[in-house]
Amino acid sequence: MQEELGSTLAFFQALETKRTRALVLRDMATCEALHAPEYQLITPAGRVMDRATYLGAVSAGPFYEAWDIVGEMECRLSPHMAAIRYRARLRFPSGRVVEVWHTDTYECRQQGWQAVWSQATAISPA
Repeated sequence: MQEELGSTLAFFQALETKRTRALVLRDMATCEALHAPEYQLITPAGRVMDRATYLGAVSAGPFYEAWDIVGEMECRLSPHMAAIRYRARLRFPSGRVVEVWHTDTYECRQQGWQAVWSQATAISPA
């Protein structure tokens, strides 16, 4: 069971890395495939962005300069749903850097695993 969990955790770590890299690189085909039609992001400022608004902003111009996963990802799994949590450092083209706790929920769909909800909570400087 532990070996199976490890390979599943590795799968979701790779999936989240693929999704965040696609957002930075503006790889819209990958972004569209990995975000469910009803996807919502809660930004560090508490703004709610639906899929069309979020992916539209990513597509329109550089949205992220970098998305660095900091430390280990944690994952809660069930057969049709996964929740992933980790620290991230987001860099924007303006030069702004935001450290966040990032949580994503994925659901297993006919198309494969897709992100349904994301929430980024800003980490205050110590």
